[in-house]
Amino acid sequence: MLKRDRQLKIIDKIRDNRKVSSSFLAEELDVSEDTIRRDFNELASKGLITKVHGGAVISIQKLYQYNEDIIFDRENKSSIAHKAVTLIEDGMVIIISGGTTNLVLAKLFPKNIQATIYTYSLPIAMQLTEHPLLEIIFIGGKIQKNSMVTTGVDVIQFLSKIRADICFMGVSGFSVEHGITDEGYEVSLIKKAMINSSKQIVYLATSNKLNIKHSFNVCNLKEIDKVVTDLDPIDFKLEEYVKAGVSLL
Repeated sequence: MLKRDRQLKIIDKIRDNRKVSSSFLAEELDVSEDTIRRDFNELASKGLITKVHGGAVISIQKLYQYNEDIIFDRENKSSIAHKAVTLIEDGMVIIISGGTTNLVLAKLFPKNIQATIYTYSLPIAMQLTEHPLLEIIFIGGKIQKNSMVTTGVDVIQFLSKIRADICFMGVSGFSVEHGITDEGYEVSLIKKAMINSSKQIVYLATSNKLNIKHSFNVCNLKEIDKVVTDLDPIDFKLEEYVKAGVSLL
């Protein structure tokens, strides 16, 4: 077997199994472990895999880490996404923030919709590339490795030049007293820039985000256009929000 073919098989095996050991590959491909280790070194130098103790994982999985079954609370996030997708119209200019709920929404974008999408989330941008009619504009900046979104002054300046019809924004914390809050200062600033650049803001919040306050303010209740949750709008858990004038979907 030629080295190129062997290395392609190594990548396939790692992609299929997420992680494989050098001993497993040596047996599968009928070569020595030294040969596999040399292949690991070469593939890692090209950024195709990441070496770990005793084996390797596929580097590209980091870009799709939210694209797997590890999405927490998937059923409720899917419920929210199905509601939110009804707000999308042909020809819209749309901003999408990061988060796994928005990633589920990105998967559900109607295939017959033509729209322009701005996002600072790398997983969402990559998910949307599968859509045949969308123009996707990724907002570049410093990448936060844990959430795979870009941050920094460049992102805020870019957003200031956009005029979007609608923004779908993920929520870290939502309460009647404090409105929408976030765990990170930089992300909170970017979300404020998104608000200023959009005609309508739709916040996507799973019910476990209700009555939660984080350190950094995004907006107060008066600035909220619509909140989409996994609950029925008449659910008793939402009574305080309804009384406060929040529009729920």
